[in-house]
Amino acid sequence: MEIMDKKIIKEMERWIREIEQFFTQKPPEQIYVSVAVIALTFFVFLIVRLLKYSKSNTVVIAGLSGSGKTVLFYQLRDGSAHQGTVTSMEPNDDRFLLHSESEKKGKKNHVHVVDVPGHSRLRPKLDDFLPQSAGLVFVVDSLDFLPNCRAAAEYLYDILTKAAVVKKKIPVLILCNKTDKVTAHSKEFIKKQLEKEIEKLRVSRTAISTADITNEYTLGVPDEVFSFTQCRNKVLVGEASGLKGEISQLEQFIRNQIKA
Repeated sequence: MEIMDKKIIKEMERWIREIEQFFTQKPPEQIYVSVAVIALTFFVFLIVRLLKYSKSNTVVIAGLSGSGKTVLFYQLRDGSAHQGTVTSMEPNDDRFLLHSESEKKGKKNHVHVVDVPGHSRLRPKLDDFLPQSAGLVFVVDSLDFLPNCRAAAEYLYDILTKAAVVKKKIPVLILCNKTDKVTAHSKEFIKKQLEKEIEKLRVSRTAISTADITNEYTLGVPDEVFSFTQCRNKVLVGEASGLKGEISQLEQFIRNQIKA
């Protein structure tokens, strides 16, 4: 052990001598430049490392208009449905402690929740928040699902093929809202129907020439019927009732991405 320590010390002394020799042989101006370059390189490296390993606390809520996104947003923040909410024309954007955790003891992390309007002309706003998102919730109206199945599948397809979602492997929760209603469709039925519609979209869009495809990535596995398990990111399916405040699966998804 002592022999190893002596070897290490000798090696360090050799390095120090070489560094001293380097600086004594260089003019002061060149030394200043070298030190500045080293310092700048270290600073850039440190910033990149911090950005890479810093955890985002943003969760984005998306979905078609009327699916109940804004009610869910208020339930998360205030524990209230805020009756009388209208279709949002601007994102609801706030940082807060989940209402269900407000009375719990111990320090809890605040979450940044963004409710993106579902109107087709306003959906591009989603791209402003995806790069810093830790998770995405896609809300589906399980009561009025069938008439909107195709539109919901198209929107979800566009989300799942975005570069920000694929590269960062952003987890997605397909949240079937309004499941408290008797005539609401089950999450299993909704999942299967969305997979069927996305399979149709995948086939039709693959047939289009590459120049006309606006999606950044493709979905699925060649020669296999589409399933959410084929996505590069994790895709889950859950249930909720915004009006009744039954949002435990939504809260669990958020806390799985943003630790308390």
